Amino acid sequence: MKTRLIETPLKDLIVIEIDYFQDERGFLIESWHKRDFQKAGLDLTFVQEVHSRSKYKVLRGLHFQNMEAPVTKLIRCIYGKAFCVAVDLQIKSPTFGKWFTIELSAENKKQLFVPVGFAFGFAVLSDTAELLYKFTGFYTPLSEKILLWNDKNLAITWPFNDPILSTRDRGGMTFAEYQKNPAFV
Repeated sequence: MKTRLIETPLKDLIVIEIDYFQDERGFLIESWHKRDFQKAGLDLTFVQEVHSRSKYKVLRGLHFQNMEAPVTKLIRCIYGKAFCVAVDLQIKSPTFGKWFTIELSAENKKQLFVPVGFAFGFAVLSDTAELLYKFTGFYTPLSEKILLWNDKNLAITWPFNDPILSTRDRGGMTFAEYQKNPAFV
């Protein structure tokens, strides 16, 4: 099956589309195939996979792990649909502080490659949504940081203003606070 990497306006952030087989019985997709991804230009070794389920209007993020435990993520939605956001946090990047959004859904089968140096979050648009994350590094709670989802300096256009948030996500740092002590140069 063919794997296509689609560049986004943010450096190194990539949307992935994969050909799949579908007929009246259902579909078959190789959502991860090491050789196909290598041929397409992504040579990755994953060490952990996480499966999350959330209900409508839940917003998770904007999460990242600092350079003490850097993590690249490959994210896809396997049930429902989610409004996904990635923010470039690399101070020297030409797109520092810029964000990109995409709807990932079970229907469109797209994936988002989120490299080290980006924060990621999502808001659930369907009754429920399930996302799978593949990680190149292990989840390390002490290295995880959270950027405030509704920071005025970032001005992300979320699909709603009253999401369901965890206490932890409500307490994320502002973009100005991040700039004083950046995790990625």
